[in-house]
Amino acid sequence: MARYVSIHPQDPQPRVLSQVTEVLRESGVVAIPTDSCYALGCCLGDKGAVERIRRIRGVDDRHHLTLMCRDLSQIAQFARVDNAQYRLLKATTPGSYTFILEGTKELPRRVLHPKRKTIGLRVPASTVALALLEELGEPLLTSTLLLPGDENPLTEGWEIQDRLDDQIDLILDAGQCGTEPTTVIDLTHLPPELIRRGRGDLEPFGLE
Repeated sequence: MARYVSIHPQDPQPRVLSQVTEVLRESGVVAIPTDSCYALGCCLGDKGAVERIRRIRGVDDRHHLTLMCRDLSQIAQFARVDNAQYRLLKATTPGSYTFILEGTKELPRRVLHPKRKTIGLRVPASTVALALLEELGEPLLTSTLLLPGDENPLTEGWEIQDRLDDQIDLILDAGQCGTEPTTVIDLTHLPPELIRRGRGDLEPFGLE
């Protein structure tokens, strides 16, 4: 049974953030609010938790998972970023975007696309998500909380509990945070390629 905790969306309580990080460090899978929609998250190095997220989502290793980072410098630690890519990232982070980039050797091979060696990366514009990343002290490996057969991501804490109570370890409820996932942009080549249109504006990438 998943632990259910509520958190203030604009002023996250440190006590609650500490509870969530404790669960994550004990190989937990958690549902967390972001600036786009709820996501499943776990620690990057936890093989078992990563496999659980893929199983819940019904996706294989060719589906890009997303490394949620607290800032641009953390993205540069885990992805190869040239000057042109950096300028685009700087102009659009934090925000509701996921960027496909080539991973560095800092990343376990199991979280990279098996052929392209790429991964999704993002910096959320969410007070709760950023506070959690700061508390944890490392990025979170995440995936949109979209269940197999559903057209839209889950958006309410009680709904997540109803559907996933026996499959995840904690639900962090900050109220409804929306149903529109991030815009996914492939930056492995320029001009950028739109992979999924979502909440993030396309204008900065010349894709309107």
